[in-house]
Amino acid sequence: MTELNPNTENRAYRKSLAGTGLIYLGFVEYEVRVLNLSVSGFLAELKLDVDLKDVFEALQVSPVIDIYLPEMRLAGEAEVVRVDSIENGFHIGIEFRNVSYDVDNLLYNRRAYRKNMTASGHMVINGLGHAFSTANVSVDGLMIRILGHVDVEEGAVTHFDFKHLELQGDARVVWVDTDDNSTLMGLQYIRLERDEIKGVPQFVRPL
Repeated sequence: MTELNPNTENRAYRKSLAGTGLIYLGFVEYEVRVLNLSVSGFLAELKLDVDLKDVFEALQVSPVIDIYLPEMRLAGEAEVVRVDSIENGFHIGIEFRNVSYDVDNLLYNRRAYRKNMTASGHMVINGLGHAFSTANVSVDGLMIRILGHVDVEEGAVTHFDFKHLELQGDARVVWVDTDDNSTLMGLQYIRLERDEIKGVPQFVRPL
């Protein structure tokens, strides 16, 4: 047994249930079986056909993971606080950190999980360069904020560079919300200079 967080003695009441979910660990999505759930977290079973050493090494780099539990209708960030080895896998204790509830409709409309992430980038709009900060990121696009009022129309194509995820390419503006202080917009990728986006899970719902 491995405890990744020693402050786990006082746990909330947990309700036993059976269900499945997805976690994003070490740049890989895994399906898990949820064993029980509480207001603070859940216990899951993960069966693996890969070396457990790789999983433990990923947890040592960062115990914070992304989760999606469709039957409980929640998604977001959580922390792995406990690991128990079992045959062909392990049990993992997970505590919620930054999750959204009742996400079914949001994920259905967006089709892909959006990861909350604040990092800076650069883009070109109408020939002018602008620094931006992300609000969330998905495998489909970005939600960004630019300081000040920016005149841009929905459907405009921009070039962007987001070094935090080593992404650059072209994106289409799908919506804009602006005032005198800042401009918020949603971007959809239309061309990326790399096929894989490491650090952001898909958790894509089928059409």
